[in-house]
Amino acid sequence: MREIQASDITAAVRRLCIEANDHLTKDVKDCIEHCRAQEPWAPAQEILDRIIENYNIADKNNVPVCQDTGLACVFLEIGQDVHIAGNLEDAVNEGVRRGYTDGFLRKSVVGDPLERKNTGDNTPAMIYYDIVPGDKLKITIAPKGAGSENMSRIAMLKPADGVEGVKDFIIKAVEEAGPNPCPPIVVGVGIGGTFDKAALLAKKALLRPLGEHNADAVYADLEKELLDKINALGIGPQGFGGKTTALAVNIEKFSAHIASLPVAVNINCHVARHQTEVL
Repeated sequence: MREIQASDITAAVRRLCIEANDHLTKDVKDCIEHCRAQEPWAPAQEILDRIIENYNIADKNNVPVCQDTGLACVFLEIGQDVHIAGNLEDAVNEGVRRGYTDGFLRKSVVGDPLERKNTGDNTPAMIYYDIVPGDKLKITIAPKGAGSENMSRIAMLKPADGVEGVKDFIIKAVEEAGPNPCPPIVVGVGIGGTFDKAALLAKKALLRPLGEHNADAVYADLEKELLDKINALGIGPQGFGGKTTALAVNIEKFSAHIASLPVAVNINCHVARHQTEVL
């Protein structure tokens, strides 16, 4: 049994909150730059140039790449041979509190969804737990802004709707979102499970590196087909037209009930933020 101190978790979460908001990962930058090179529409080229300029400034000056520094979505993969010395949830929230304060990140959390009073420190975090083999703790911070999160959709399709029904639902969700989620977007899709499981799969799909496809060839082909069809919609960067509406479509799947075909779509803007540390 390996022991990890709660204070070490707090320190890691603090670092990751700041790093995720200030610095896009290389796969995201490479994908945006590849799309810029392939984009023939002049207004879209201009928008992509500004996006690239923006994240370069954020890198240089260690400032947030977007003003909406989001809800702190925290994914924890906890080794079954790990013992946490202290309260894990408190440690994570303290790390978010420090990260958003020390990093001068916008606090965007209201304590009650109806009263709408800001908590002042961006807590509580949205925490997701997975127990895995081993003696490590993997922490992934994925700040999620409201512009893209508000475009999320879920449907409990009938099994008879089949793959065509799944494709139609995903494309319709992106088309109806239009410019609202700040395209070019990353489209996370969850297929299977239950109502809540599908939504979690869609959110986790956004953590996969861009350009890395589902290990199942059927779903990898579906990702490629959907990306082509979404980019053919012509929404383009920031909604000004062009062929770069989406950077990637990432699908995660799970088993389902014989009478259910849940499908969830969780969209991310081009600021597809996430950073990971293993303790």
